[in-house]
Amino acid sequence: MTTIADRVKAFLDELATDEAEERVLEYTIREVNGGRRLSEVLKDPFVRNRLSAERVDHVLENPEVLAALEEQISASFQKRDFGFSD
Repeated sequence: MTTIADRVKAFLDELATDEAEERVLEYTIREVNGGRRLSEVLKDPFVRNRLSAERVDHVLENPEVLAALEEQISASFQKRDFGFSD
C-alpha cells in the first residue's frame, strides 16, 4: 500500500520530469529549426543528461518536433542538399 507521502513524491517527480521534457522539447525544436540534424541534437549532453531513452521517444512523438523535421526535409529537397557528404 502506498502512503500519501509516496503519492506526493511520485506526483512531484512527474512534474519535474515533465518540465525537463518540455525544456528538451523546446531545445530540440530550436536546434532542428537552426539546421542541426536530429541525430546530432539527440547526442547532446543537454538531452542525454535530462531524459531517459523512453522520455526522449515521447519527445520525438510531439507534433512540433515532427513539423520542424518536415520543414528541414522540405528545405533539403528545395536546396537539393541531402547531407550525404559530410
